[in-house]
Amino acid sequence: MHSIDQPQQRGPAVFSSAFQYFLRQIHAMIKLTARQQQILDLIKDAIDNTGFPPTRAEIATELGFRSANAAEEHLQALARKGAIVIAPGTSRGIRLTESAHRNQGTQLALPHPALMQLSLPLVGRVAAGSPILAQEHIQASYNVDPALFSAKPDYLLKVRGMSMRDAGILDGDLLAVKKADSARNGQIVVARLGDDVTVKRYQKSGSVIQLLPENPDFEPIIVTSKQEDFVLEGLAVGLLRSWA
Repeated sequence: MHSIDQPQQRGPAVFSSAFQYFLRQIHAMIKLTARQQQILDLIKDAIDNTGFPPTRAEIATELGFRSANAAEEHLQALARKGAIVIAPGTSRGIRLTESAHRNQGTQLALPHPALMQLSLPLVGRVAAGSPILAQEHIQASYNVDPALFSAKPDYLLKVRGMSMRDAGILDGDLLAVKKADSARNGQIVVARLGDDVTVKRYQKSGSVIQLLPENPDFEPIIVTSKQEDFVLEGLAVGLLRSWA
């Protein structure tokens, strides 16, 4: 979650290839404690499975810490060692750095987020039968830091309602979405049912799909194989929140 930067900005000059290589060599020498590696693995797993990093409270619960403050201390240590970047003012503002990805054979496109701004269209109401990114659905365009997201998004979708409240997704938030036509169980997805576009957690068993809310006041949406108006539009890869 992050304030939205609408004006076009020019980033600093691109680092020389020699200096980038020097930084990569430093990152490669990062040594983590067993606990720090455990937390880093937890962050990687959460991003891989749900598209979002965990909150401090979720890390504390998973690892048996007495409070979220203990998780915060370990996160700050990981940030000082260059394994993660922490975005202030947001509970899920954790990004893996290039050095953290290297162990999985992955390289981030932007090791330094200030080098480029990403322009994302904001999708408004969607008409049945037309592509979600059709020009008539685009309400605006925002320039944002690509380092905020777990994967490169294709568009933003304004959240309506509080059905995903307990996942930290609130009414009025802008959900960053990567186009996809398939999902793993547990991932947060954007799905279309006729004229309605919804954000839910995906769960499939056999031929039945459940779109699960993260708020006990809402009921799951059941989708069967006979339902022809169901379309999986994408995966949630981040969240923006304007504090204005």
